[in-house]
Amino acid sequence: MSQITNEIIIRATPEKIFSTVSHLGNWPVILPHYRWIQPLPDGSVRMAAHRGSIPIRWTSHFHADPEKKELYFEHLKALTRGMKVRWRIEPVNSSESRVVIEHDLSEVRRRLGGFVCEKIIGKFFIDHVARRTLANFKRHLEK
Repeated sequence: MSQITNEIIIRATPEKIFSTVSHLGNWPVILPHYRWIQPLPDGSVRMAAHRGSIPIRWTSHFHADPEKKELYFEHLKALTRGMKVRWRIEPVNSSESRVVIEHDLSEVRRRLGGFVCEKIIGKFFIDHVARRTLANFKRHLEK
């Protein structure tokens, strides 16, 4: 498993969702498991969250594409170095959208092997945090 995909349907337009999720500074306000996000002068961002009681943090290049309604992250340091993340926001109908987060762990798997990549980084950390992130954005956008 070199890719983890999480998705959710949210009762909101792609434009409204993109406007909310593309402003990373609001994530710690909307998402209770996010501790902080720090923009860096080179355009990358440092991000910190919790996986249960375990604090986690990473540094990523970040790019938002308003035309495609997509977000892109590439992790630059630590165990997830080389991981690429893409968020896609697509209309389902006039009042709902699908939000998909794809984590490409190919580089992580190459460096650390299948077990660490799939069971620890992928399933234990990434899948858990991504599901919680989507659920909290859904709760925020649908209230």
